[in-house]
Amino acid sequence: MRTNRIALLALALALAACAKPGEPKAAAAGGGKNFKIAMIAKSSTNPVFISAHTGADSAAKELSASLGVNITIDWMTPPSEDGQVQAQRIADAVNGGANAILVSTSDAGKVTGAINDAVDRGVPVMMFDSDAPDSKRFSFYGGDDMAMGRQVMQELAAQMNDKGVVAILAGNQNAPNLQKRVEGVKDEAKKHPGIKILNVFNHVETPQEAAAEVIRAQNANRNIEGWAMIGGWPLFTQALLNEPSLAKVKIVAVDALPAELSYVDKGLAPVLLAQPTFLWGYESVKVIMDHVYSKKDVPAHVQMDLVRVSKDNLGTWARQLKAWGFTDVDPAYLALPK
Repeated sequence: MRTNRIALLALALALAACAKPGEPKAAAAGGGKNFKIAMIAKSSTNPVFISAHTGADSAAKELSASLGVNITIDWMTPPSEDGQVQAQRIADAVNGGANAILVSTSDAGKVTGAINDAVDRGVPVMMFDSDAPDSKRFSFYGGDDMAMGRQVMQELAAQMNDKGVVAILAGNQNAPNLQKRVEGVKDEAKKHPGIKILNVFNHVETPQEAAAEVIRAQNANRNIEGWAMIGGWPLFTQALLNEPSLAKVKIVAVDALPAELSYVDKGLAPVLLAQPTFLWGYESVKVIMDHVYSKKDVPAHVQMDLVRVSKDNLGTWARQLKAWGFTDVDPAYLALPK
């Protein structure tokens, strides 16, 4: 009997040695009816990541039914941005038995090592929104950040008739996706000789901190005529709508979630460039299941395109948000014609 136990142990060790680095634990164990995806976004209080979480849960529910496997989303996002905390939670996800990990990084330099360690330990990692391109992640779902920055500046220049002083609102200065968007704004501004970039303003990525930074900068620099917001952080509050110093200012921002739509309606932000944040989670979970569970080849970059939101399509976009599960869409916008 002892000989049999020793033989079985030797066989188990041999099989474990044959597992390839980066092979998902579920596959190495011969499959199974449970599949856990750890989701680690930048901030659990940021509405765009709450939306992404909703999308991930929706895809998990749909795919659980179609694939016959119980897919769960383990929401491990820290309350505020901290790359070091994200790195620790990646390690926690591996130790907690995650079959795959989905991450939007606050600081690529701080999470790349943790991502690589996870993959080396057999847990595949996918990125969304903010990439860690030098890591061993297998795919990234998101936009071309340089192109997004250029698009913000193109729209803003049109609203300003190609002349005036512009400030850039840029969020976390360590986020690689936001750095590229800033670069895109500046690059596009060079094509508009009448546009002058005053400065880049970074801030903590909460609506209150972002709005306070805009008001502070505007009052200190009364010549600012336009804001290129590479994220829509301050528009989640109504503070800017009632700010006298912004009365003649034009804003173009990335994001167009329910709380922000009043800025389009009132004309302070004539154009919002919506990230389909629900799809950050929804599409990423589909890609993970295709690649990790069904063993299909997937692109290294799954492209996400922005949606231009203005008064012309405000009702259509509002109804899309409601269809994606948002419960705080103003009924007045839902009633608007197509």
